[in-house]
Amino acid sequence: MSEYRRKSASIAITAVLIVIAVVGIYKWAASQRTEKPVDIIVTVKAKSSAIDFWKVLITGVEDAANEFGANVTVIGPPSETEIDIQMEQLEQAIRQKPDAIVMAATDYNRLVPVAQQIVKAGIKLITVDSRINSDDALSFIATDNIAAGEKAGEEMAKLLPESASSKIAIMSYVYGTSSQLEREKGVRQWLDGHSHIAVASTLYSEGRLEKAYELTKELLAKDPGIEGIVGLNEPSTVGAGRAIEELGLRGKVKLVGFDSSVDEVKLIESGVLQATIVQKPYNMGYLSVKTAIEAVRGKKVPKLIDTESVIINKDNMYTEQNQKLLFPFVGE
Repeated sequence: MSEYRRKSASIAITAVLIVIAVVGIYKWAASQRTEKPVDIIVTVKAKSSAIDFWKVLITGVEDAANEFGANVTVIGPPSETEIDIQMEQLEQAIRQKPDAIVMAATDYNRLVPVAQQIVKAGIKLITVDSRINSDDALSFIATDNIAAGEKAGEEMAKLLPESASSKIAIMSYVYGTSSQLEREKGVRQWLDGHSHIAVASTLYSEGRLEKAYELTKELLAKDPGIEGIVGLNEPSTVGAGRAIEELGLRGKVKLVGFDSSVDEVKLIESGVLQATIVQKPYNMGYLSVKTAIEAVRGKKVPKLIDTESVIINKDNMYTEQNQKLLFPFVGE
C-alpha cells in the first residue's frame, strides 16, 4: 500500500471514530434530557411561618429543584407545634407516591410511624434539620446541634464572671424535636464543665416570639438573680431580647441566641444580644433535594451531612462571609 493510501485509510478510520463518539455523546445527552424528572415532596416544620430560617431553607430547596430539574412540592403545618397536621400532610403525601420525601420532623418520636409508612411505600426518605428516633431515613442533613449547643454554652460562659456563681435560663422552643433536645444537651454539656454556672430552668416558647417575650418577663420578675439566657432558635432569642431591653436590663442579663434575622442583627448592634449561633439553612435545603435525587437514581448517599454553624457577635458580624450568613438571599 502506498503512503498516500495509508494516510487516506488512517484519516477515514479517524473520521469514523469521531462520528461514533459524537453519536454516543448525543445519545447520552438525549437520555439525560428525557430521563424522568424526580418527584419530591418536602415538608418543613412551619410553612406559613414568618421565621427566616424556613424561608431560606425553602429557597435552597427551590434552587436545587431548578438546577437538577426535579419536581418539588413544599408542604408544612402553619406552626411548629402542629404535629398532627404535619402527620396528616405526610400521609396524604404518601398517597401521591412521589419518588422521595424530605422531612423536617416536628417531633422526634411521633413521626417515626409515618417514616416507616414512607419507606414501606417504596419512597426514599431524607430528613433535614431535625432527625427522628429511627434509622429509616437514608440521610440526615443538618447542623450538628449538640456541637452548636456547646458553642452557645461556651459563649455564655465567656460572658459571666468566673469569680462568682451565676444562674442562667434556657429559652427553648418546641419540646420533643430532636434539634431542641440536642441543642439543650450541648449547652448543658459545656456548662457542666463550669461549676460556677447553673441552669435554673428551661422554658418553651413553642417557637413563638410573643410567648418567649412573656416567659422572659415572668422569669426575670420571679428570679432577678438570672444573669444570662440562651435562646435556642430565632423567635425564642428575639422574644427574650425584647423583654430584656424593655426591662432595662441590656448588658446586665447576657443573651446568646440561635439563627439570624433582621431583628437579631438589630439586637446584636444594640448590645442586647451578645452572640448568636448561625446555621446554614440554604445549604440544608439545597443538599436535601440533591441528596434525594441521588438516592432515587441509585447512588449511595451519606448517612449524615453536617452543614455546620458559626458564632457571630458584634466583633465579627461585619466580615463579608458573616454578612452573607446574616443576610442570605430570600426569594419573594
